[in-house]
Amino acid sequence: VSKQMLEQVLRELQPLCTAEQQFIEKFFQLSQDAADLQVLEVSVRTMSSPGPSPFNCLLFFFLLRLEEPTTRLLSEIFSCLEPELRGFLDVCNKVHPFGCLQVLVTLSDSIFEMWGSSSALPSSFLNTVLGNMLLLAKSSFNKCIGTLCKEIEEAKMPSKMEGGILPSVSRFEEFVNFSEEVFRTARRRGELDKAHLRLAGSVFSSINSLSSANLKVNTDMVMMENFHHIHCFLCQKMIHCLEGKKREAKQRYSEHMEKYVIKYLGQPLEKLNHFFEGVKARVAQGVKEEEVSFQLAYSKQELRKVIEKYPGKEVKRALETLYRKIHKYLSPEENLLPVVWHAMEQEFIRQYQEFEDLIQRCYAGSGIAMDFTMEDLLSYFNSITLSN
Repeated sequence: VSKQMLEQVLRELQPLCTAEQQFIEKFFQLSQDAADLQVLEVSVRTMSSPGPSPFNCLLFFFLLRLEEPTTRLLSEIFSCLEPELRGFLDVCNKVHPFGCLQVLVTLSDSIFEMWGSSSALPSSFLNTVLGNMLLLAKSSFNKCIGTLCKEIEEAKMPSKMEGGILPSVSRFEEFVNFSEEVFRTARRRGELDKAHLRLAGSVFSSINSLSSANLKVNTDMVMMENFHHIHCFLCQKMIHCLEGKKREAKQRYSEHMEKYVIKYLGQPLEKLNHFFEGVKARVAQGVKEEEVSFQLAYSKQELRKVIEKYPGKEVKRALETLYRKIHKYLSPEENLLPVVWHAMEQEFIRQYQEFEDLIQRCYAGSGIAMDFTMEDLLSYFNSITLSN
């Protein structure tokens, strides 16, 4: 409604101001050059008498000629126009939290349309007034974006939040959806592109700040989900200026998924992981692979003890527990469970192959092997996936 009212006001102002400007220039001969105006001024002075008179008023008008006489004269006639427009724009801005966007687009389009109109004067008084209004609209828009950026960056995590999409991400999404609709038919969108980049930077900063937040759930999981959400959203919107942010969101989503997977996969085979980390550390320190088993903490006997703690049935049970835990905390809206579970399967297989390789290299000929094979491992994952 405010958009239609503003458009109507601007449409009615143009013919009124243009007609008034044309009349003044013609009646007072303000289109003549300076020499002619000086002669005319002297004539008026000669004809006029002391004290108030129509001729003295006429003389006052001619004295305005030195700097844009028409504009200065129209400023006197329409002295209330700019304050009234300012007040009207202020009301339009308050109609909606993002009302300043609509004002900016409507004013910009009207001014460009006016410049392209054959009936508009090239240096009209109305152009000057609307130019001032456009600067005001841009200022209001920038203040709105600044406030929104601050709101996003300073947003606190909900006290009971256990995961899912952050309020700051939803706020960014809300603004982008609204602004893209408003600017859909706009002739220019430079201001909006700058705003999108500022806001995207604030959202990324807000998500990054989670690393120091005291969350009840895994931080990498929340960051993974939110960067994934932003990436999918930007893929859908296809906003050119945010292509770089879209790529960054994908990269960050992948990084945090990898951290999340590695951290959680340490739990099903935690002691085995710890043992082989120690083996790798000894080799890195210069101990020969064939001599690692002579280290007291990494002897064949110690390896057998650790392996005995992980029979196949226990490993399968641990994976089932892990699946239920991931299912509980991952938000269903993002549908990341199949992706994360597949990544966990790949990482588990990688770890298994690494353990088998270390046993072959550091405990060759010992006959030591884990209680489950690669085929067993694949069947565990397959059965868990199918049963859920």
